[in-house]
Amino acid sequence: MAVSVPVSISTSAGTLAGDLTVGEGAQGIVVFAHGSGSSRHSPRNRAVAGVLHDRRLATLRLDLLTEEEALRDERTGELRFDIPLLAERVADAAAWIRADSTNRLPLGLFGASTGAAAALVAAAGLSEVRAVVSRGGRPDLAGLAALREVRAPTLLIVGGRDEQVLTLNRQASAELSAPHRIEVVADAGHLFEEDGAMDEVARLAADWFRRHLAG
Repeated sequence: MAVSVPVSISTSAGTLAGDLTVGEGAQGIVVFAHGSGSSRHSPRNRAVAGVLHDRRLATLRLDLLTEEEALRDERTGELRFDIPLLAERVADAAAWIRADSTNRLPLGLFGASTGAAAALVAAAGLSEVRAVVSRGGRPDLAGLAALREVRAPTLLIVGGRDEQVLTLNRQASAELSAPHRIEVVADAGHLFEEDGAMDEVARLAADWFRRHLAG
């Protein structure tokens, strides 16, 4: 059984709060980069993490903003679109994982909304990232230079009714040089709130990470 423990990750601006879950026999670890205005408590990402745990994958669900930054962002909304800052925090999380000499698990990144752009920017600069999954993400916000530098196999999951984001994902995918695929969840909107939609997201993500982290 996978047990979650609270962790703190130091950054130049303060401390980030996270939940680390490592089950017995874990064969990879996935860092979650949450999207606009979200946090490690996101029920959608917690649902995905639960399926990853069942598939023998560890997870680190992390708040990408410090407590002070999160309060400021609630007022201004400015930091949730600061992709370089969010990507730096994802890189901080990867460094924190690697600082534990006992943790040699293959590393994956899961990003939602703007967190997907942060995950891709981080992956462009981190050779140890073995796989990336985006859920309803904005990979276009990563920028052309970062997209072209990503080497990790990348899965872009988009709702079939999320037409604008689907278009942006298709445009971004044309710039990816890494192996990649777009999976469209039929009849799903941006938040995948429809019956069975999040189950499909979780299955697709788990299959991708199992293939590239533990395969």
